[in-house]
Amino acid sequence: MRNVAPTKTNLIRLKDELKFARMGHELLDQKRNILVLELLNLVDQAVEYDEKVDAALAKAYAGLEDSVLAMGKLKVGALAGSIDVTSSIALKQRRVMGVALPVVQTEFKAGGPYYSPLDTSASIDNAVAAFRDALAMLGRSAELRVSIVRLAREVRKTIRKVNALEKIAIPELDETLHYIQNRLEESERDMFVLMKMVKDRLSRPDSEVSQG
Repeated sequence: MRNVAPTKTNLIRLKDELKFARMGHELLDQKRNILVLELLNLVDQAVEYDEKVDAALAKAYAGLEDSVLAMGKLKVGALAGSIDVTSSIALKQRRVMGVALPVVQTEFKAGGPYYSPLDTSASIDNAVAAFRDALAMLGRSAELRVSIVRLAREVRKTIRKVNALEKIAIPELDETLHYIQNRLEESERDMFVLMKMVKDRLSRPDSEVSQG
């Protein structure tokens, strides 16, 4: 309970504070629920995407292995040096309840053909395409992971605020308000009794007052 004087001014002020605290609690509770739903959704996406990334990398390395078996390690190395593919990663943001989450966009530019198709295995083309797909997926995977970390951090902060209002601030205001209301009602009763006594005394005849 707060240590405040039991006055009507403080009663009005604390009622406003309690109303504001309850409103804040409701908004924070809604924010927490939305963040938790978004977090769970991203976790599900990340789990699914990790499986896709693993599959894409496995496919890419399998294609590279096939190329080495078909053409030899030296020739594959020489062909890899002639591949003209550049990548660019653009970072943007989206917001969920005020939390900035990254959006990763990966683009590729190819200057091909990189090498003569003569005496080369089609597996090298498949490997290049597979590695390009895997790289794009890794960007999306990083986006999901960073978003999960940021949302989880914000969820923890919001939960702490909700608990502070729910378990400390609001009960403290409630208790203080009840105390002030009880004291004011008690003072009003005392004043009523006192006024009644004064009225009764003033209404007596002068003789009774002098005898008293």
